[in-house]
Amino acid sequence: MSAGAGRGAAAGGVPTPCAAKVELRLSCRHLLDRDPLTKSDPSVVLLQQPTQGGWAQVGRTEVVRSTLNPVFSKVFTVDYYFEEVQRLRFEVYDTHGSSFSCQEDDFLGGMECTLGQIVAQKKMTRPLLLKVGRNAGKSSITVIAEDISGNNGYVELSFQARKLDDKDLFSKSDPFLELYRANEDGTEQLVYRTEVVRNNLSPVWEPFKLSLSSLCSCEETRPLKGLVWDYDSRGKHDFIGAFSTTFAEMQKAFGDGQAQWDCVNPKYQQKKRNYKNSGVVVLADLKLHRVHSFLDYIMGGCQIHCTVAIDFTASNGDPRNSCSLHHLSPHQPNEYLRALVAVGEVCQDYDSDKRFSALGFGARIPPKYEVSHDFAINFNPEDDECEGIQGVVEAYQNCLPQVQLYGPTNVAPIISKVARMAAAEEHTGEASQYYILLILTDGVVTDMADTREAIVRASHLPMSIIIVGVGNADFTDMQILDGDDGVLRSPRGEPALRDIVQFVPFRELKNASPAALAKCVLAEVPKQVVEYYSHKELPPRGQGALAGEASPSLAP
Repeated sequence: MSAGAGRGAAAGGVPTPCAAKVELRLSCRHLLDRDPLTKSDPSVVLLQQPTQGGWAQVGRTEVVRSTLNPVFSKVFTVDYYFEEVQRLRFEVYDTHGSSFSCQEDDFLGGMECTLGQIVAQKKMTRPLLLKVGRNAGKSSITVIAEDISGNNGYVELSFQARKLDDKDLFSKSDPFLELYRANEDGTEQLVYRTEVVRNNLSPVWEPFKLSLSSLCSCEETRPLKGLVWDYDSRGKHDFIGAFSTTFAEMQKAFGDGQAQWDCVNPKYQQKKRNYKNSGVVVLADLKLHRVHSFLDYIMGGCQIHCTVAIDFTASNGDPRNSCSLHHLSPHQPNEYLRALVAVGEVCQDYDSDKRFSALGFGARIPPKYEVSHDFAINFNPEDDECEGIQGVVEAYQNCLPQVQLYGPTNVAPIISKVARMAAAEEHTGEASQYYILLILTDGVVTDMADTREAIVRASHLPMSIIIVGVGNADFTDMQILDGDDGVLRSPRGEPALRDIVQFVPFRELKNASPAALAKCVLAEVPKQVVEYYSHKELPPRGQGALAGEASPSLAP
């Protein structure tokens, strides 16, 4: 997808992302004791740092009295965006005042992190630091994240009944079934009404689909009620009977082969001593389709591995010249560095070892100065990874004086290299590692046919490709690689399985902040991750299939 496609666009062409909702729960251990006669009365203040400016207070937990190991009941709900670096700060205080301000309170320690780090680990424990930067004794804070976005699937249900009461004088009943869910305020909400089965006391109703949100508000223990009626064309339907259950009970009963309920008419139950039921309602089939979110996969332990590929062709200009796209100025980073850092700072939160593969193409490299379209910029072919995004920056800066910019602009070899790593991951049969290839180039690729072929093959693998065009070249032909104007096809006519390429011309975001650049470049990645694992029918790690559960899917 190209920049801004597929979603609303904010000013400057930056796509408006969709937020997931994350709940944060807090606890602390071994806090400092600031009270001379009793133990501390701790509370935690959560602050968030906007894109520009200082810290803004989000909220504060309750005060837990006289303890150094508090577990707070207050839950913070925050919006989560994969494509942003969302900085958070937690400050723990021994609370004396009752106001929102902390002026009267004793500071017990603080911790800074990003929301991405928390969701990637799901449960994160860090030491608390005093304002001078040293540890606050053995104090620590634990933050637990939970995705509450609520889009967790749909269910296919099929009901039938046996031996229903006959309400008609000259024929048999014409039964239909209604399902209701209980609302928070005690009222009941109709969620589904079956068709009418004419003249039948043992009807088999057509299967139907409901989202879990509609069926039970995504709460599997929420009370449900089924009502069976004998249809009347004038609207005066005769009540046959009712049953109560929950979706959790439905799943268990179906798994045990005992999914049936007595259909009870309370009036008959009161009047007839030997009354048992007015028939039996049977759940004949239940298929649960979990629609897993990007956060489900990340919280399940899926790592995002980022490979950076940098264009070292001669069209960039001599790095010693201030007009060169590779010129290293002491005053400001060049476009390659700006794009690299903006994207890398987001991705590194989702890779536990924080190591980036860093490759170059289009240069003559030592010692023989032969042209290479796939070389490690740290010149270690056995290990092309760098420590963190800063390690990539340093390798790039050290590499520039040692290579001779040359050409042509061939990117298929690097796409194929990352695809081989992704193919090895695919064979694990788990949603454990997804690959992002960030290609930074100043011109249209020379090996277009081979690149199209490589991308089509890669579309079957756990990887996405982001191409950032730097400089002022005409990138029109690069749109061919993007799936916005139709499905990309290989030279042989084979279509891509998924749209995995996003092309962004850097000049359109030249004056934007690094955060805006990262938003634009990474906005499509969560969708691409979910599409891949849904197609492969792979749930998040640790979420095995339930009884009657079908494969993950993007939508009903």
